[in-house]
Amino acid sequence: MTPRMPHLPFCLFAVLAIGIAGIAQQSATDAPAGFDTPSFTPAQSVSNGIPEPTGDTFALDQQHFEEKEDLHAGLGPVYNATSCTDCHQNPVTGGPSQITEIRVGHKDTNGNFVNPTVLINDGQNSISGRSIVNDRAICPQAQEHVPTSETIRTLRAVNNTLGDGFVEAIDDNTLIAISNQQSQLSGGKIQGEAVQVPVFEAPGQTRVGRFGWKDQHGSLLSFVSDAYLNEMGITNRLRPHDITTVCKTTTDPEDQPDDLGLADIDHFAQFVRGTRVPPRDTLLAVTADAQRGQHLFDRIRCSTCHVESITTAPAGTVVDGGTFTIPEALGNKIIHPFGDFLLHDVATGDGIIQTATASDTANKLRTSPLWGLRTKSRYMHDLKSLTLENAILRHGGEAQEVTGRFRELTPKEKQELLTFLNSL
Repeated sequence: MTPRMPHLPFCLFAVLAIGIAGIAQQSATDAPAGFDTPSFTPAQSVSNGIPEPTGDTFALDQQHFEEKEDLHAGLGPVYNATSCTDCHQNPVTGGPSQITEIRVGHKDTNGNFVNPTVLINDGQNSISGRSIVNDRAICPQAQEHVPTSETIRTLRAVNNTLGDGFVEAIDDNTLIAISNQQSQLSGGKIQGEAVQVPVFEAPGQTRVGRFGWKDQHGSLLSFVSDAYLNEMGITNRLRPHDITTVCKTTTDPEDQPDDLGLADIDHFAQFVRGTRVPPRDTLLAVTADAQRGQHLFDRIRCSTCHVESITTAPAGTVVDGGTFTIPEALGNKIIHPFGDFLLHDVATGDGIIQTATASDTANKLRTSPLWGLRTKSRYMHDLKSLTLENAILRHGGEAQEVTGRFRELTPKEKQELLTFLNSL
């Protein structure tokens, strides 16, 4: 359980109210926390108590998440990784990574973002319709390279998935309320954008996005199915067609149900939904320096976007376009992500657009949740910040005044704030 600090920051009352307003929640409890999915030892892993489909187990879900794919399974033709744990494995299976991926594009004559057309196979074939450029291929002919025409270029860090079942269980209205509260707290200077995105498993339905740097997914099944195709090149029932047929020998969709009737994407989603939230360093969190650091974190208003506490929707709530019912293990739980899962312009935007929305999200990125921060050695969406102080100082745009307040802190105060961050 996350240690409770002796003070209540100015926005905590509002945030806690947001988590329960209009949703008739009672007696919410903290979500279980722990790095309890040790890699490649699934028998030792502990879930958050989520019920499993008939015949399934959390250990089996983790085995699928860790399984190495090969050509027989449909790997490629273009890909970045051979398993989910190639990217999500720090400090345990499901965590974040030091790995980045490539995203590129350009603007047309009207200033609109356009995905690249990547020539492969000596120009005889091309890949289009997506901003990602894969680092690997199963044959030389399929290898992608960034075209010189793509003037928008960025690296993207691989995000943590631990605790994302609770994030999926946040009601859309809770995220929208947080956005509105931010505007009130900041006099309109800060307001996260909640974007509606398609739910792949419920055609025609949308939900507030919360997964991916651009909030491009609102459900975990949508997220894992898209990653299975774009990161490993394996087609599935929700993403049934490969990006290219160059060197391809398998038949789409490649991800087929097992003897339990579950495909890999079902096991992936079930594993992520069953993970516990990243825990605090409880020993460091109760020190005087860390507690003063949290007070400073609130005082300079980092907590406007890095929201400490959010409450999930009640058990029995139907989400994801009617395809998923929140179980007791995920419902009415208080999580402490130190994030809002909304899009903000803090002057570090990468210029990429991945969601169809009325507003321009090119220079916006999802607030990075800070839970589990101490397990990372590099920071920000591109992993180019090697210290926490540098990551803070890179914040501009909506966060410009917050960064200015950080600069005005004394050296001792800055160290206290960093001590707090290192307890997350």
